[in-house]
Amino acid sequence: MAPHTVLLVLFEGVQSLDVTGPLEVFTGASKAARNPDFYRVSTASLDGAPVRTSSGLLITPDTALTGAAAPHTLVVPGGDGTRSPGPGLIAWLRRTAPHARRVVSVCTGAFLLAEAGLLDGHRATTHWTMCDQLAGRFPAVDVEPEPIYVRDGHVATSAGVTSGIDLALALVEEDLGRDAALTVARHLVVFLRRPGNQSQFSSQLAAQTASRRPLRDVQQWIAENPGADLSVERLAERAGLSPRHFARAFQAEVGCTPGRYVDRVRLETARRLLEDSVDGIEGISRACGYGTPEAMRRAFVRTLGTAPAEYRRRFRPMNPAGPGTPVAGLKPPTGPKTATGPKPPAGSRAPTGPNSPTEQGQ
Repeated sequence: MAPHTVLLVLFEGVQSLDVTGPLEVFTGASKAARNPDFYRVSTASLDGAPVRTSSGLLITPDTALTGAAAPHTLVVPGGDGTRSPGPGLIAWLRRTAPHARRVVSVCTGAFLLAEAGLLDGHRATTHWTMCDQLAGRFPAVDVEPEPIYVRDGHVATSAGVTSGIDLALALVEEDLGRDAALTVARHLVVFLRRPGNQSQFSSQLAAQTASRRPLRDVQQWIAENPGADLSVERLAERAGLSPRHFARAFQAEVGCTPGRYVDRVRLETARRLLEDSVDGIEGISRACGYGTPEAMRRAFVRTLGTAPAEYRRRFRPMNPAGPGTPVAGLKPPTGPKTATGPKPPAGSRAPTGPNSPTEQGQ
C-alpha cells in the first residue's frame, strides 16, 4: 500500500490534544499494520518556529508550512489561536488544502478552514458551543451542531477535542481496515469509534438545570428511573404542581418540554447500557422505558441514525462485567412489563416509551 502523508498544522494557541490525539492514532495505526511508513506523520508551523499551545506546552514542529508540499491528509486543529489567525496561515490553507486528498479539522479548527473558504457549500461541525458562531460568521457553511464529526466529500470536520480521535480512527478504518483501527483503539483505551452522527453532548449538558428545587429533584428522579411512569401527570405530582403548571415551569427553567427531556434521558441511558453492559436489547428497552425493542430501535434510528445492535457493535465493551451488571445510579424499572402490541401503521410515529409525555403533546 502506498504511504499516506499526514501533516498537522501548528500555530500559537493551538489546543494540544487536538494535535496529539490524531497524531497518536495515525502513528499507532502504522505500527498496528506492521508498516511503520504507511502514515508518515509530521507537524509544521508557518515559519517552522516552536509554538506555545493554549495550555502553555511548547511544541517544536518538524518543518515549516512554507516549504511543505500538499499532504495526503491535512489536519487542522483548534484552540484559542483560531480566534485571530494570521493572514499567512489562512493564505497557506487557501493555496495548499485544495491539493490534499483529505482535509480534516478538529474542534475550532473548522474556523480556519471556513476563513480560507474551504467549507463553503459543505456540511461541517465544530465544538457545540461554537456552532452558532460558525454559522453566523460563515453563512455559506451548512453547520450541523449535533454530530461528533461530519464528512462531506474530501472534507471532514469534528467537534470537541476527543472527537478528533474518533474521526482519525474512522479514517484509519477506511485506509487499513477495522482490525487496525480496533488495535489502535484498544491501545489508547477508547472504543473503536463512535458513529459520526452521535450527539456531541449528553441530555444533562444539553439541558439547563432548573432553579427551583422541586424541578431539580424531578430531573434527578428521571435520570435515576428512566423505566418508570414518566408521564406529565406523574412528574407533576412528584413536583407538587398541576400538570399544566409543571409543563410550563419545566420548559421555562430547563429549556425543553418534559417529554423531550425524558426522550433524551432514556436514549442516553440506553446508549450507556449498550456500551457498559452485556444485557440483552429487550431487557435494556424495558429498563429505559421503551417497553419493546422495536420502540427503542425507532428512537435510535430517528435520533442517531443507527439501530441499537449496530450501536453496540461499535461500542462493544472491552471487559464486560457480566450479564445483569447494573449501571451506577440506575434503578430497575417499576411496574408491570409492557406487552408487545401490534406494529403501528407504516409512516406513523411510535411512542418513545409506554408512559412518555411526548405522546401527550408536551
